[in-house]
Amino acid sequence: MDKKLLWRIALIVIVIVVSVVSLYPPAKKIHLGLDLRGGIHLVLRVNTDDAIKAELDDASQRLISQAKDKGITLGTATTDPKSLSFTVEVPAGVDTTALRGVAESYLPEFKINPGAGKWTFQLPANVARNIRDMAVKQALETIRNRIDQFGVSEPMIQRQGIEGDRILVQLPGVDDPGRVKELIGRTAFLELKEVVAGPAPDRKSLLAQLGGTVPPDAEIITGGKKNSEGITIGKEYWLVKKAAIITGRELRNARRSQDRYNAPAVSFTLIPAAASKFGAYTGSHIGTRMAIVLDHRVMSAPTIQGQISDEGIITGNFSVQEAEDLALVLRAGALPATITYLEERTVGPSLGHDSVVRGVRAAIAGLIAVMLFMMVYYKWSGLNANVALLLNLVILMGAMAYFGATLTLPGIAGVILTIGMAVDANVLIFERIREEIEVGKTVKSAIDAGFGRAFGTILDANLTTLIAALFLFQFGTGPVKGFAVTLSIGILASMFTAVFVSRTLYMIILAGKDRVESLSI
Repeated sequence: MDKKLLWRIALIVIVIVVSVVSLYPPAKKIHLGLDLRGGIHLVLRVNTDDAIKAELDDASQRLISQAKDKGITLGTATTDPKSLSFTVEVPAGVDTTALRGVAESYLPEFKINPGAGKWTFQLPANVARNIRDMAVKQALETIRNRIDQFGVSEPMIQRQGIEGDRILVQLPGVDDPGRVKELIGRTAFLELKEVVAGPAPDRKSLLAQLGGTVPPDAEIITGGKKNSEGITIGKEYWLVKKAAIITGRELRNARRSQDRYNAPAVSFTLIPAAASKFGAYTGSHIGTRMAIVLDHRVMSAPTIQGQISDEGIITGNFSVQEAEDLALVLRAGALPATITYLEERTVGPSLGHDSVVRGVRAAIAGLIAVMLFMMVYYKWSGLNANVALLLNLVILMGAMAYFGATLTLPGIAGVILTIGMAVDANVLIFERIREEIEVGKTVKSAIDAGFGRAFGTILDANLTTLIAALFLFQFGTGPVKGFAVTLSIGILASMFTAVFVSRTLYMIILAGKDRVESLSI
């Protein structure tokens, strides 16, 4: 046996071994999609107007703060997300030249429109579009992080449309969709803020402490009133600074722990830069209260007893599960905007099992029918094609297991289609070999000519199909993408088996024979 044939056999054996090892055990290596395993299907909309409002609020407060540092006192700011602008009160006597310099330095992306007593700052449409796009991308990443920590296997989380505000979420095997929706939808935005006044039993009492007006750099928010055992017994009102000392974006980690009453709580640690800032603040505000604000609600307002650098604790009468979920959400990051559920479907596992059984039966029936046809029509050469077909299926399933592809119902359809396409190349080759034998060529010459001349046609046919499959994968969603994955792998596997493996089988049969008079084809 010559070296050329040996290395071809060695390569085929290696491919078979790698495929079988990748596939074993099939029950653990082949992941079933939502339509086969059951689970939850959600379509979410990211309310990008929230991101625009947050940007305008941040810009207005930044302008007021920076102007104050320059000795310029401004009035209150009013944001209007619909018009992509905010307005700041400019008292008489303010140095407008200096104010313009501050605005241009710290808000370079805004268009400045000075007016009598008020200045309007307009956000350009292209900048707003980028903010909306980033909000969807950040929401997509945050949702993915939360679901990954939740432990859902093989989730599908992707954006619908290139610039759309919708996100598709498919979670196979989920048995508690309510909890998953809660984890996905929670904003969980953490802020630590300076307490100006409070607590008060109602808003009127709090305003009485302030002379009836709220300072422009502060805001009133509510929290739960707790007894000595930490149990919420009512509502109370707080006045806190608008600007946060630190936010949840500066967290390094969060985990479930216990408070001083051994009740569930959430401990957190900060990144180095935030720890330095937090340490400086707490060191200079010993004896004052600091509010821990979660989703614009005061969870607790402890008195600073000493300098705190890099860690803290959130209490709030949590259950163990609530504390665990809050820690999970804080670790995954806060959503940049609220989300709305547009569509929800729950797929039962019984439907998935029925689909798997019917799909497998169809695949087996198709496989048997194709193999019988090849044996009847091409005789013993049909056995060559059948061996290549079986190897094609082994490579296909092994590759899907290796790359972690998810098998869906359309994916099973792709497998069935691959069965037919896998022998298509063999049909072209065998017909060409028949033609070469009919014109008087020897068997070896006919086989060489059949494979050589049919290769170009096989390559063109499979390449065009592969291009279509790649476009389906790139722009399709869910089941369409599953079909594209199966079809693409099947095409590449069929090229290998029909051209390389079938040729090798003929070479093995003809090896050592000087002359072959006939070929069963």
